[in-house]
This record gives sequence, structure tokens and C-alpha cells, in this order.
Amino acid sequence: MTIILNLNLAISFLLELCALAALGYWGFTIRKGWGIKIICGLGAPILAAFIWGLYVAPHATYKLPYVIQQAIGLGVFAISIYALYRRGKSTWATIFGVILVVNRLIDYVWE
Repeated sequence: MTIILNLNLAISFLLELCALAALGYWGFTIRKGWGIKIICGLGAPILAAFIWGLYVAPHATYKLPYVIQQAIGLGVFAISIYALYRRGKSTWATIFGVILVVNRLIDYVWE
């Protein structure tokens, strides 16, 4: 049981990193000038990490009710999945979404 929970925590962390990578990929592949690509490619993941650290992380700056905390986290993941989809990576977006749902269900069951 402990192995499953620890594995799920590791997968949660990897999903968070994948969300940041997806936002960065989106930013660097938009069809604008290089200045906008750099701003979006670096700005989107930094903004997501900032929001995550303030409200969603285990030692977040602001402790919110569980439901609100999870809604903000889900919003960050949803935007990341949509970013992949918009860049033409629908297969990756689907895989990311399915793994995320399974991960969150396991987290919810053992919470």
C-alpha cells in the first residue's frame, strides 16, 4: 500500500513538471515573433508555477479549502492539456489527461 502511495506521489510530481513543460512548449511554438515566443515560453510556466506555489503546493503560501485548492490545480492542468491540444499534440494531451485522472482518483481515494 505504501509503495502505491509513494509511486502516486512521484507521478503527481512528474505530472506537475509535464504541465510546466506543456505550457513552455505552447509558448515557444506559437506563430508570433521571437520576442512573444520567449515571453510566452518562459512566462506561462513561470506564472503556472507561481500560482501552484501560492495555492496548490503542499506547503502553499495560502492555505485554501481542499475543494478550492483542487479546483485551482485542476485549472492549471486543464490549461496545460489544452495548450498541448492547441499545438496539435492531441495524443499527448489525451495521454496526459488520462494519467492525470487516474492519479487524482488514487489521490482522492487515499486522502
